[in-house]
Amino acid sequence: MRRALISDIHGNLEALEVVLADIKAQGITEIFCLGDIIGYGPNPRECIDRVMENCTAILLGNHDQGAMFDPDGFNIGAERAIFWTREQLENPNDRVNNERRWEFLGMLPRSHRLGPFLFVHGSPRNPLSEYIFPEDIYNHRKMERLFQLVEKYCFQGHTHVPGVFTEGYQFYAPEEIDNEYTLGDGKVMINVGSVGQPRDGDPRACYVILEDGVGAAPGSTAEAPPTVERPNPGPRPPGTDPETGEGPDTPTPRNLATGAVRVTFRRLAYDHETTIQKIYAISELEPFLGDRLRQGR
Repeated sequence: MRRALISDIHGNLEALEVVLADIKAQGITEIFCLGDIIGYGPNPRECIDRVMENCTAILLGNHDQGAMFDPDGFNIGAERAIFWTREQLENPNDRVNNERRWEFLGMLPRSHRLGPFLFVHGSPRNPLSEYIFPEDIYNHRKMERLFQLVEKYCFQGHTHVPGVFTEGYQFYAPEEIDNEYTLGDGKVMINVGSVGQPRDGDPRACYVILEDGVGAAPGSTAEAPPTVERPNPGPRPPGTDPETGEGPDTPTPRNLATGAVRVTFRRLAYDHETTIQKIYAISELEPFLGDRLRQGR
């Protein structure tokens, strides 16, 4: 089963549309959103609507919560942006959709579990608001406590910095692993990056494709593997199955059994100048919120 994991859209409709189009082009129909649909960006209503239409599992982010309640721990620019976002979600000319969107935000969970996978916005210890930065690998006590809460694999966002944290105090940025990482027996935490406001020096939108290696999830559909015509192989070695012709040394086709659990980081250019100009045109949004989209910071 292949799933797309997106996070930290932050009201950036241009980036979200490009990511959704790429996910569709990959043939992926199941999308998990790890929170922060809104905040900072100029299109909160539209981004909420797209997520509601396209995502199957959606988590609460700290900016989503900040729009519903008093923002906690926000800097001045982020606080002004969240108050403006709240006003957009209370548009007097769109009362029906206002109620629908607020109800949606109010129902969002803080974490989601699926087999060995844990999905959060912040961290396994504080799913809503704890940051895990690459430099935290040097804080062994913090990392040990976090990994104690991870059964096997944890996926998160929040820092807007994609990469892989290992239990052995290593952090791998996507470019260091050719944008792909195969999960093994060791525990890992994976930051899926940000769709709408990357902060790793790369301004392109970022998301992750997760291949769980176990076929289709319950309730989803997947194509059956093609039937292969087998020629008469003649005498068979001991231990060979008389119906399949497979023996103990026959390689298992990757698509027919449990395979590797793999994540792939996708980076996509989008029209960030359009988003920037929208931000500049809104006096309640600080200009630096647009500037940083060019820099990926």
